[in-house]
Amino acid sequence: MDEVKVVVAHSERATLRVGDVFLKVDADQARIDVEVEAMSLAPVPTPEVLWRKPSVLATAALPGTTLGRLGGPSTGSPAAWAAVGAAIRKLHDAPLPSRPGQAGRSIVALAEELDAECELLVTNGVLPADLVTRNRRVAEAALRPWIPAFTHGDLQIDHVFVDGDEVTGIIDWSEAGQGDALYDLATFTLGHEEHLADVIVGYGTDIDLVVIHAWWSLRSLLIVRWLVEHGFDPFAPGCEVDVLRSRM
Repeated sequence: MDEVKVVVAHSERATLRVGDVFLKVDADQARIDVEVEAMSLAPVPTPEVLWRKPSVLATAALPGTTLGRLGGPSTGSPAAWAAVGAAIRKLHDAPLPSRPGQAGRSIVALAEELDAECELLVTNGVLPADLVTRNRRVAEAALRPWIPAFTHGDLQIDHVFVDGDEVTGIIDWSEAGQGDALYDLATFTLGHEEHLADVIVGYGTDIDLVVIHAWWSLRSLLIVRWLVEHGFDPFAPGCEVDVLRSRM
């Protein structure tokens, strides 16, 4: 009998694996709707949707493995990382979906959220003031005009599967929509800076590295407190706090 494996779980959503089926349970039905629509539009491999019911989405497992995880060792050849870069570029060049995604928040809204979060990080003693201040300055470069692209919005390294040097699928599309292409590239390479050059080779165009670094800082500053409050450890080696320290 197949066992039930909890892939990830917190107060907003949970993902379970039963054999070769993944079950995503989400308190926000709209996120499931976005995910199904985005997978139907994305010109890259995505999981097969087996069925969906209110608050639950069932998808088939993908072949292959991820290139690693945040805080863990990375795997795969430079060609595999470049193949992911090419897949991301194909996504970004696709016709735009109808709605903005997580990577498409306005500059004003992001700046306000960042300022509020930085104040809380220092006031609550989560991070030292000098670390927050330095990374707030670095993050400023991400707050600039950008051309909308079809973005995944949560392109963490463990959301991309490869088999050898071939991309076999990308999962978790609930944050997809119009957004800043460099947000996706930064999210995918967060904590694995050593592979950024390989990804850019596959992506095939000039990338503003200052903006990539800015998104590393911005994303990390915005997520640290949420991770702590939901039982995750951003202080683990190689995770978000180490990413912030690397900018010092």
